[in-house]
Amino acid sequence: MSERGDQRQALVTGASSGIGRAIANRLATEGYQVFGVARRGAANDEGADARITSVPIDLEDLDRLPLKLDALNQRLGALDVIVLAAGRGRFGALEQQSYSDISALIDLNLTANVFMCRALLPGMKRRGRGRVVFIGSEAALQGKRNGSVYCATKFAMRGLAQALREECSKSGVAVSVIQPGMVRTPFFDQLDFEPGPDRHHALDSEQVADAVAYVLNSPAHAVIDEIELSPLQHVVKKRRKTEAS
Repeated sequence: MSERGDQRQALVTGASSGIGRAIANRLATEGYQVFGVARRGAANDEGADARITSVPIDLEDLDRLPLKLDALNQRLGALDVIVLAAGRGRFGALEQQSYSDISALIDLNLTANVFMCRALLPGMKRRGRGRVVFIGSEAALQGKRNGSVYCATKFAMRGLAQALREECSKSGVAVSVIQPGMVRTPFFDQLDFEPGPDRHHALDSEQVADAVAYVLNSPAHAVIDEIELSPLQHVVKKRRKTEAS
């Protein structure tokens, strides 16, 4: 339970859309007071709005992020759950990606998560309880053609989670990773491919949120290290160039 009465508190990044939004809404319906972090602030669905507080923070602005996180720490106090779901994809041969694109992808998918943990984990460790859930990707499990930098960020985040699990275990803080396959979300809006059209070709955001809830509802003495969550069929469809922006 939170130090603020019996109201459990959760912070979710990437809460404006897709997986992060679904997780924020799921935790709100389970009784958490949710702080949804996103560049434009959190979005929420009907029935969950009273329990979701929008926290507009640009996670890519690494120069200002430490000060923003210090202020957030002072504002929130006790946190029971941290879910790190923010991220984006960028694909293509390595030489097709600019240096600035490479840096931006690493900043959001990896470095921002390191900063979040650096700022928020000490409070959990001092209180002797809490759960951290990283939303990774099947790209953390095997390198794929045209995904060199994206896969590198997800492999690195998996390593970060594994190391933090060892660091935090004696403090009563559990660290887990969920590695979903393709999920039908706005993630693909800026890409030239997407999951196939059949419902078996992709997960939906709510299924990932279900996995997060399963992790959080496990007994306090048990840690679910990692969940691999895949659609029944792996089908990729190329998008027309006019569709991808």
